[in-house]
Amino acid sequence: MLTQRTITVGLDGSPESLDAADWGAREAQLRGLPLHLVHASLTPPQPRQPSVDDAAAREQSIVDRATLHLSYAHPALGIIEEPVAGAPVPTLLAMAETSDLLVLGSRGNSALTGLMVGSVAKAVAARATCPIALIRAGEQPQDERQGAPDAPYRPVLLGLDLQRPCDELIEYAFGAAAVRRTTLHVLHAWTVPFAPSAAAEDPRRAKRVRMASVLQSWEHKFPGTTVVQKEVHGTAGHHLLKASADASLLVVGRPAEAGPHLGPTAHSVIHHVQCPVVVVPHA
Repeated sequence: MLTQRTITVGLDGSPESLDAADWGAREAQLRGLPLHLVHASLTPPQPRQPSVDDAAAREQSIVDRATLHLSYAHPALGIIEEPVAGAPVPTLLAMAETSDLLVLGSRGNSALTGLMVGSVAKAVAARATCPIALIRAGEQPQDERQGAPDAPYRPVLLGLDLQRPCDELIEYAFGAAAVRRTTLHVLHAWTVPFAPSAAAEDPRRAKRVRMASVLQSWEHKFPGTTVVQKEVHGTAGHHLLKASADASLLVVGRPAEAGPHLGPTAHSVIHHVQCPVVVVPHA
């Protein structure tokens, strides 16, 4: 088991996991961390024997193929290979203990605009101790930028609950925006009905003041990051999905004590979001 911090990618040999590995490699370069490629299988890894076409050799080749591809695409990136004997979910949960980020792939939906999250990705996202990135199949470098692979990044989008503005979540979003040198859009949505009148105070003003207060210290810590606040009435999942169409990354939270289930907002967005999404566990 590694003790150094890494960006870890879970591989299963599928095209979507290779797309996730590409995204993870780019993220590792942004953060100056090594990339850790992991493939978990119930078949114990064996020394490679090209003349023997057995299951162990095929499992090894999953990591080999990904490493070869990423080494050509990112020659300066440090890559660690690790085929592991074990079931995928517990293996990936163990890897999360020493990872800055765990990256998993998801199949695109029929319109290639969102995610279809499999049972492994969903189980890991709900229980991992580190942030989990879910990457849709077909994700390309230009998708997170403004039109070309070398263009500026699109904004990072943070879904923030003002009743529970956790530091882990906010710090991750500010860090993601900072390494991308892009704007951070912070969205808060609330669903309590309100009927504005001449005598009633518009709750959006109070929300705006509260959000500014929550974000103030973080803006001081990340002075180069421009922050755009947005307070909207309605369900958070609905508004985050709309806003994610123009984002390079969506960051949402998950209460660490929620057990084997994602919170309602995270559950909603991971199935339909139009950009990479990171689920951050928080106290």
